[in-house]
Amino acid sequence: MALVTVTTPAEAVAVLTIERADKKNALSIAVRDEMSDALDRLAGDETIKVVVITGAGDTFSAGFDLKEFDRLDDEAHSATLWASSDRWHRTLIEFPLPTIAAVNGAALAGGFDLAVMCDIRIASTAARFAHPEQSFSDVVYGPVHDLVGGAVARDLCLTGRVVGAEEALAFHLVTRVVAPEHLMDEVLQTAAQITRAPREVLCRTKAKAVRRASVAGATLDL
Repeated sequence: MALVTVTTPAEAVAVLTIERADKKNALSIAVRDEMSDALDRLAGDETIKVVVITGAGDTFSAGFDLKEFDRLDDEAHSATLWASSDRWHRTLIEFPLPTIAAVNGAALAGGFDLAVMCDIRIASTAARFAHPEQSFSDVVYGPVHDLVGGAVARDLCLTGRVVGAEEALAFHLVTRVVAPEHLMDEVLQTAAQITRAPREVLCRTKAKAVRRASVAGATLDL
C-alpha cells in the first residue's frame, strides 16, 4: 500500500497526501523517500503548476518516526536515516513550483517543518503547531525564521510550546483558518488563483523566494 498518494482534483493542481493515518502520518524513512520521489516526478510534470500537501485522517503529521531513532548506533541505518532526511528537506525547500500545506490537524516536529517548508499554509481550526523535540534534539530553525522572523521563531523553537490555529494566524504562520469541512475547498480556491499564471512565471517567482530564504545545509544545520 502506498505511503504517499498523488491525485489531480483540478487542472494543473496535484494533491500529495501522506497515507499513514494510523501512525499520525509519522514521517518514516520510507514516507520521506516516497514523498521525495513523488515531488521529483511532479517537478518534471509540465501539466502541474501547484502542489498541495496534506495528511490523511485528522493529523497533518506528527513528525519523524521516533522508532527509527532507536537504531542510531547501527552505522548503516543511521547513514540511511540522515541521507533520507537531508534529501527530503532539500527537495521541499528547493521544489520549483508553488506548494500549499493544507494543515488539517497537528503539525508537530518534522510535521511542523513540512508545513513551513511549503510556500502557503491554510489551516483548519483543528490545526496546531509545535516543536516538542526541542526537549531532546536539534530543531530545524531556518524555515520558520524565514516566515515569522527571529522573535517568534526563537520563542517557538526554544520553548516547544503548542500554537493553535488562531495564534498561528496572528503570527502570519498561516494565511487563513477555516472550518475543517471547508479546508480543501479553500485550498483548491487558492490553488486555482495560482494556476492563472503561466508555469514558467510561477517557477521564476518560486526561484526568487528560494534564493531570498537562503536556507542551506543538511537537516541538523537548517
